[in-house]
Amino acid sequence: MIKTTAGKAAMSVLKEWNIDHIFGMPGDSINHFMDNLRSEKDEIEFIQVRHEEVGALAASSYAKITGKIGVCLSIGGPGAIHLLNGLYDAKADGAPVLVLAGQVPRAKLGNESFQEVNLERVFDDVSVFNHRVDSPESFPHLLQQAIRTAYAKKGVAVLVIPDDIPSSTIKIDSKTPIANVSKSISHSDPEDVAKALLAIKYAKKPVILAGTGAKHAKLELAQFAEKIAAPVIFTLPAKGILPDHHPYNLGQLGQLGTKPSYEAMEETDLLIMIGTSYPYREFLPDGAEAIQLDSDATQIGRRYPVSIGLVGDSKTTLSQLTHNLDYQENRRFLEECQVNMENWWKHVEKEENEVSTPIKPQQVIPKLQKIVDDDAIVSVDVGNVTVWMARHFRMTNQKFVISSWLATMGCGLPAAIAGKLAHPEKQSVAVCGDGGFTMVMQDFVTAVKYKLPIVVVVLNNSEIGMIKYEQAIQGHLDYQTQLGEMNFAKFAESCGGIGYRVEKYEELETAFEKAALANVSVVIDVVVADEPPLPGKISFGQAANYSKHIMKKFFKEHELEMPPLRKGLSRML
Repeated sequence: MIKTTAGKAAMSVLKEWNIDHIFGMPGDSINHFMDNLRSEKDEIEFIQVRHEEVGALAASSYAKITGKIGVCLSIGGPGAIHLLNGLYDAKADGAPVLVLAGQVPRAKLGNESFQEVNLERVFDDVSVFNHRVDSPESFPHLLQQAIRTAYAKKGVAVLVIPDDIPSSTIKIDSKTPIANVSKSISHSDPEDVAKALLAIKYAKKPVILAGTGAKHAKLELAQFAEKIAAPVIFTLPAKGILPDHHPYNLGQLGQLGTKPSYEAMEETDLLIMIGTSYPYREFLPDGAEAIQLDSDATQIGRRYPVSIGLVGDSKTTLSQLTHNLDYQENRRFLEECQVNMENWWKHVEKEENEVSTPIKPQQVIPKLQKIVDDDAIVSVDVGNVTVWMARHFRMTNQKFVISSWLATMGCGLPAAIAGKLAHPEKQSVAVCGDGGFTMVMQDFVTAVKYKLPIVVVVLNNSEIGMIKYEQAIQGHLDYQTQLGEMNFAKFAESCGGIGYRVEKYEELETAFEKAALANVSVVIDVVVADEPPLPGKISFGQAANYSKHIMKKFFKEHELEMPPLRKGLSRML
């Protein structure tokens, strides 16, 4: 047995799990643990944020970017409460996150002490593991279990740490627990596999809808799509699994999606869902047979009535299916979808190549595209900006980071900070609206402090554009969506970074070129026109009430110089 303090033993656990970054804000009820972190600062870097919400959002983004657990820290009371938004983002998107929350010393618990809050109750809904450390001896063991559970259940694990615990002396076993998680791999029933093979064999117009569960199976997905002659549509958080100009990629689905994806769903006779439980039933086909592949059996048929469920790892199962299928000779449906997509890109490029002042948001994205590295980390905030990036940014090998299911404004900057810390050698870019950026802009100072050369693009229209158009489409008058004007370039300079203010189209390219060469944190403040995000409204997360008939009206009545898919198919039959 070895004599040490509970806090030092906890440091050993963190290092065993290769935890090298913790985001948070120090304070009175976590000070003893902070002193332990100070002693390990060469191996575990503490990133002091200006608001705990940013710490939690950064931890969630760190997990999404790296696959490693993200860690955030706070005092009890107000600090811990501030974490919740970022933690719900992690919960919603299945990101493993560890919370180390301070608490008043054990002797003061239950006495309505200063800043005492019932943290176990506060964190109960958001967590997959939620315990208060009641004895110094249990601290390292509970920490081990918290980390294991966060990884195993892909969620938030919380440890509430009374401030007297870390400094208490304990005896620990000299044997070090093994820091790994046993993975449970499910295999599909052979009968279900046989049914799926048969359905795919006889499908005339198969369509694949792929989500984040296919991220680690890029090659297998492409091979499967080629073998069965099926176009692939991606959910928003899965953008970039295949490059946007890949011949099988039809882009995103839904109100921020493409016309070809919409029409392919209208025509398909077999929907194959891979690693997604896509929530918007109104954009999925009516009456088509459906196969759903997911590693989590509880997701099968959860939101869409599937005919065949396959429980298993997407990489393994796709390889199995591809190996047992013949090459589909009839490729008419795929080829017409590809023609449709070529026409879509031509239409999009027309919008992008317009020259106008005020600048339109869709004109900004091509200039960004020119300076973004092939392996960059691109974080996108929530709002109209999501539409412009989903439709106009052509992913190659970049990593796309967003708050998907929670859809919280303010996610862009914290993700860019996390991306640069996770991969210092890579370019990290955030694209935000002025509404989302102003929610967390104080932490641009954090990027400057830690010398993180990130680029933040702010599409500045002085309003909450998404909400304005939500109100309009519901028949309401615009109310309280104006934000007022702000010069974010001057703000960046006041923080110690670089700011570029762009008000004319002719200034765009130069600003982006200069930002790409900077070795400090940069804000490009682009003043953009009040432009509705076609087809008028984005819908994901809590903004999910926009009806399908609006989408139909846009794609059927909006002037797009593109023949409908059905007409093209009839010509080929």
